[in-house]
Amino acid sequence: MSTPAVVLLSGGLDSATTLAIARARGFACHALSVRYGQRHDAELAAAARIAAALGAVAHKVVAIDLGAIGGSALTDPAIAVPTAPTEGIPVTYVPARNTVLLALALGWAEVLGAADIFVGVNAVDYSGYPDCRPAFVEAFERLANLATRAGVEGRRFRIHAPLLRLRKAEIIREGVRLGVDYALTVSCYQADAEGRACGRCDACRLRAQGFAEAGLPDPTRYR
Repeated sequence: MSTPAVVLLSGGLDSATTLAIARARGFACHALSVRYGQRHDAELAAAARIAAALGAVAHKVVAIDLGAIGGSALTDPAIAVPTAPTEGIPVTYVPARNTVLLALALGWAEVLGAADIFVGVNAVDYSGYPDCRPAFVEAFERLANLATRAGVEGRRFRIHAPLLRLRKAEIIREGVRLGVDYALTVSCYQADAEGRACGRCDACRLRAQGFAEAGLPDPTRYR
């Protein structure tokens, strides 16, 4: 029987690759997506497609409302998504998002009896979010083992971030090797209801650059 793992699955390129890596490592993957009030909720339909295509044994969608606290262009329609590079941490940063998402994954993992959690954060070709750095992943793993009954009773949780130190082109090549169909994914911060990308936001720029550097055709649908 395969070892269970929880995999955070947004519906984007990185999380799809992470799911494929977890599957290739022999885990029975329980995919977790979160409807947190993101304006690009077409990614959730993409997550369902990816979970099915990559053989997740379960796909759960949990709804929370990070829009209630605001502070991000991804949850507040009054804040525009930048279409040009900006200095510092961009307004597309969602306060505490990865902390909240990992906490939900941790809770489900404890219920499932799983010790392994996969997250597709990346600290190389990324937007500069503080909750995508190695120090954050390491700190959350320590928290997971302090804050749970399972951790206190001796089952050690492991937070896997297999993309952490990879460039986007390397991520794409690995995903292609593992059979990921990137046409199923949605990365754009302001994708329309059909999942078509704007081609101008930070996520679109990083994605297009990755495919170009990988020397592979970009299957993104643009509006």
